[in-house]
Amino acid sequence: MKFGHFDDEAREYVIETPATPLPWINYLGSEDFFSLISNTAGGYSFYKDAKLRRITRYRYNGVPADEGARNFYLTLMSDASDNAKPLASWSPTFLPLKTPLDFYECRHGMGYSIFKAEYAGVASELTAFVPLHTAAEINKLTLTNTTDEAKVVDATACVEWCLWNAVDDASNFQRNLSTGEVEVEQTDQATLLYHKTEFKERRNHYAFYSVNEPTIGFDTSRDEFLGKFNGWDSPQVITEGRAHDSIAYGWSPIAAPRVRVELMPGESRTLVFMLGYIEVPNDEKWEDPNDPLKVGIINKKPAHALFEKFNTVEKVDAALADLRTYWDGLLGGFQVKTGDEKLDRMVNIWNQYQCMVTFNLSRSASYFESGMGRGMGFRDSNQDLLGFVHMIPERARERILDIAATQLPDGSAWHQYQPLTKKGNADIGGGFNDDPLWLVASVFAYLNETGDDSILREPTQFDNESGSEKPLLEHLRRSVNFTMTHRGPHGLPLIGRADWNDCLNLNCFSSTPSESFQTVENNDTGIAESVFIAGMFVLYGEQYAQILEEYGKACGLTDEQIASETADARKAVDEVRAATLDAGWDGAWFRRAYDANGNPVGTGEDTEGRIYIEPQGMCVMAGIGVDDGKAAQALQSTKDLLTCDWGTAILAPAYSTYRIELGEISSYPRGYKENGGIFCHNNPWISIANAEINNNDEAFNVYTRTCPAYTEEYSEIHRTEPYVYCQMVAGPEAPTTGEGKNSWLTGTAAWTFVDVSQHLLGVQPTVQGLKVEPHLPQKFTDLHIERVWRGTRYIVDVKRTGASSLTVDGQPVSGTTIPTAAAGTKEVHAQLTI
Repeated sequence: MKFGHFDDEAREYVIETPATPLPWINYLGSEDFFSLISNTAGGYSFYKDAKLRRITRYRYNGVPADEGARNFYLTLMSDASDNAKPLASWSPTFLPLKTPLDFYECRHGMGYSIFKAEYAGVASELTAFVPLHTAAEINKLTLTNTTDEAKVVDATACVEWCLWNAVDDASNFQRNLSTGEVEVEQTDQATLLYHKTEFKERRNHYAFYSVNEPTIGFDTSRDEFLGKFNGWDSPQVITEGRAHDSIAYGWSPIAAPRVRVELMPGESRTLVFMLGYIEVPNDEKWEDPNDPLKVGIINKKPAHALFEKFNTVEKVDAALADLRTYWDGLLGGFQVKTGDEKLDRMVNIWNQYQCMVTFNLSRSASYFESGMGRGMGFRDSNQDLLGFVHMIPERARERILDIAATQLPDGSAWHQYQPLTKKGNADIGGGFNDDPLWLVASVFAYLNETGDDSILREPTQFDNESGSEKPLLEHLRRSVNFTMTHRGPHGLPLIGRADWNDCLNLNCFSSTPSESFQTVENNDTGIAESVFIAGMFVLYGEQYAQILEEYGKACGLTDEQIASETADARKAVDEVRAATLDAGWDGAWFRRAYDANGNPVGTGEDTEGRIYIEPQGMCVMAGIGVDDGKAAQALQSTKDLLTCDWGTAILAPAYSTYRIELGEISSYPRGYKENGGIFCHNNPWISIANAEINNNDEAFNVYTRTCPAYTEEYSEIHRTEPYVYCQMVAGPEAPTTGEGKNSWLTGTAAWTFVDVSQHLLGVQPTVQGLKVEPHLPQKFTDLHIERVWRGTRYIVDVKRTGASSLTVDGQPVSGTTIPTAAAGTKEVHAQLTI
């Protein structure tokens, strides 16, 4: 069952009913100001940090869901007089009024969403977006009279303010119910409603909500707006047909301007609503600090300037056109025609779009991540970079340096950091021993993409401490050395608190209800080891050696230093590879780990949790066991024991009881999340691994099982958005197999794009040039690929003929690598036969 359809030409997903299985959302914003918006206009907005600069409220546990933050009400009035009566009311986004509409459509596009509705002879079109380089969300509302009679429509918009710190806002009521403050600025041309809570004390920022037309009233008090016993679906002011002009003094401040629109037959009118965020220097906070009558009145000049940038339809339309052009540029760097429309739409549009969203937000704010705790992940952000570095390398460089500056001096890392302060987040815990190696992965990808070795020489702090600056290369060195010096009894890397699977807590032994597995004492005895990190070290330790060989001299190293350090790294890589093939091999698959008692995890010796997905993917990606058949055997076991129609589960069989020596992984019900769920993030590793051993059919099958475009027709089962990946799908042992959770902000997006672009389609940046080695099934006979790399557009046509050849600009080239074009070359044309 589908609830909409893809419009590939417009790059939109068209939702045809508000009754989707879950709220299906989009993200607005590309830099500092972000909004989440659902197909019924729910969601919230924040500036940089969803915890510390939350602008509007959202209730994750609210029933019914998705109400209260961004509300629009249209009311058909009896006439245009002051005594006019309301005849009918509805919401142009269906919620919150829930009036059955004559027509409804939501179009989620690249950084914008459009809602179309019809009711009572009035057609509406609401377009929401965040303009480029702007700390504001624009809502453009066009109303059209579709009848042959004049109509009077009152348009009321409402946002509910969050009191900045989202955690404090949701808990510290004894203070917050007394702190809310607003100001109102109402003129003949516009109305601006200001949220200035805490502005007179420690804050230098405020927010405002405006409309570019004169209003017939407003409200800033939620209690006055809703009335007693009413919810957002039945506000008193909408029922009465008039605003109360209320002023909030504490309690729950809102902003709700009301505009009256008179429409002749066939006439259209457009209103521009804006949610804006303003920061001012501390010495410019007040309108006039020297006038006793004006102390406490906020400096509105920057708000006026922001408002005037978008106070006409023409200005708004120009900003929306700029946004479309921006996304044309981002997505245009990798475009394909494969003959499979589902594959094309994911590669060309939605997968890349999701990669950019996860770059912007890591795991901090979605409908499953509240934005109140996690911040940006060290591991997460490094992996996300793999999927977007080709689109916006200059921001990738900035992100790498931000991440590295949170690294600890011994080479380990804070697990997460707050994006506003860029300080490590102690509340979320640490000691995840895979974190350091991901920095090598992201830097290696950046270097292959750009060739910009200056990043390796960039002075970068440790733990954001002034005076601790060392070149980025030293950060990589300490990352690798941390793993080299933290190995256990079998020669495998120690797992610490956990590795990529945060729920495999082999050193925690928690028996206290409600105790956090991420912050409970980590009793690392130097025994618990990770086969997964072993695979990582073999893969990324070799990449570090290649970085030294290619760029060591540019970083001031001598030939002797380079030779010595690469030899040490490769010696350790060889040792870990050997340990993996010995202690890490279980007979038909790679083991997952050794617990703190020295017992194997992910072994046929157990009755549950016998095989895990992660080491099968990572170890084969690293080339471990490829030569002796172990890799092929591990992948066959993965297919036989872990894979169903919905994807490949994280482990099997699922644990039926809590095992204190394993931790959180065994606390979930069977088939969900880490206990036997299909963790989509690691499915691309299995696809890549199959491609590495030329098992191309299974590589593509793994890709399609979790790909949204291929599962769209089962949306009533899957539930999450059919245009983006989710983190987890209920596994084969779950009662609700195939049900998705945790959509949007997942490493699945980046790793799937790496899989499909660099391995299935086979276009891989290298130091030597652009390698093209597709690993698609035989049915793909002709491919057209356009890839912008280092300022040049490479146009590659691949034809399946049974013979191998490569020509570049008409000249034959040996192998499958297109040499790097000379600087300034606009296009390179290549033909590859396979």
